[in-house]
Amino acid sequence: MILAQIRSGDSVFVDANIFVYHFAPDPNFQSASSQLLQRIENLDVTGFTSTAILSEVAHRLMTVEAQARLPWSSGKLVTRLRSNPASLQSLTNFHTAVATILQSRIQVVTIPPPLILAATLISQQYGLLSNDALIVAVMKANGLSHLASNDADFDRVPGLVRYAPV
Repeated sequence: MILAQIRSGDSVFVDANIFVYHFAPDPNFQSASSQLLQRIENLDVTGFTSTAILSEVAHRLMTVEAQARLPWSSGKLVTRLRSNPASLQSLTNFHTAVATILQSRIQVVTIPPPLILAATLISQQYGLLSNDALIVAVMKANGLSHLASNDADFDRVPGLVRYAPV
């Protein structure tokens, strides 16, 4: 399924990669991702995400901006950012993106600690990495079954319908 197939009135959980494709313009996935976010703004679709996703988006956009603006190879980018706080302080796009999401019509779900424990079991059950398992736990706790994500690992979870950009 693709993002354009999400029906009007549906609720969908938005994974970090959709936001990254929108804010860090991706030539292959930006258009579809941006269209979904616009549908959420237009109240055609109800969008959800989580505090953990916002943190992941911030980190990924920080590294994307650093790769684009700083004269370093990408191999040890995070290590270089840690040892060069002034360079890190010059990055701004990640902040703007998170602020934009928080001001949007996307509902941001906070994650209570018991869901982190539930995610560890989901990780073991479906062979998902911990952040992906946390998405499934948050979705289940909030009665959501539709996911906007380009990550095919979610296809292993029964009852979850994943919508990819293309």
